[in-house]
Amino acid sequence: MASVLDRRVEGVRRFNRFYTQRIGVLAENFLRTPFTLAEGRVLFELANREATSPGDIAAALDLDAGYLSRILRRFERDGLVSRTPSPTDGRRAVLALTDAGRAAFRPLNERSHDDIVALLAPLPAERQERVLDAMATIAQALAPDKPADDIVLRDPELGDYGWVIERHGALYGAEYGFNAHMEGYAAEIIGSYVLDYQPDRDRCWIAERDGVRCGCVFVVHEDATTARLRLLLTEPSARGSGLGRRLVRACLTFARAAGYAKMVLYTQSILIAARAIYASEGFVLTSAEPNDSFGPHLTSETWERPL
Repeated sequence: MASVLDRRVEGVRRFNRFYTQRIGVLAENFLRTPFTLAEGRVLFELANREATSPGDIAAALDLDAGYLSRILRRFERDGLVSRTPSPTDGRRAVLALTDAGRAAFRPLNERSHDDIVALLAPLPAERQERVLDAMATIAQALAPDKPADDIVLRDPELGDYGWVIERHGALYGAEYGFNAHMEGYAAEIIGSYVLDYQPDRDRCWIAERDGVRCGCVFVVHEDATTARLRLLLTEPSARGSGLGRRLVRACLTFARAAGYAKMVLYTQSILIAARAIYASEGFVLTSAEPNDSFGPHLTSETWERPL
């Protein structure tokens, strides 16, 4: 019987076989040009960089220096690339496409664009967005960890509220075994927020990294002096970056500026990471009670802090 790891490896290999065939990278001539895939990528980097060096190209493409050197020698021999000493560092060579190099790159770039249009055009708009989201998810999941300053906090846009509901249901179900009531709970909060939204009293932030949503949090009015923090969530891809703390601090800053005297929140005792953030930001546990709303044997908690 295949192990979980074996099945995952086969899943990746199956996707790789499908995708490389679908986008035509196995053809002898990349994009029907006289270049290989690696040579095409080097041309792309040269066309989109200023005052670049062989080291810059090797780092950007993770290419072996010797292999890159052979590609560049061919380009220089064919008159596609010029190499000059750096005016600030004589040990560094500066590469640039010649007029012939730019002419050679132009059809490669145009055919790449046209092939992607042909790939996406038959799909309805919703499926195009699903493809782009899936690609972004793969790129983000496999990329090295990035610091939190790569994450932006923005106001919600159309579609974001549905994403908040879906991710609360999916993440809490997968990670803590919560049942469908979690998704209903998030939907109820979102519905109330939209219907009773007061711009000077309520606020939502959507966290985004490289165009992909990775977290959220809400501040809603409880009464004239009390704000409630709700629906704090960080995607696994953004954990460890400090995003959760950043979202909580955004709520506190907004609540103070809005004139609230106190902030409260509701959570579950098993949400250890979130509780640690709340405690470190000055919230105090004020009550706890058994709660089976999202599954058996849970303990709900109320935390609060003065502002």
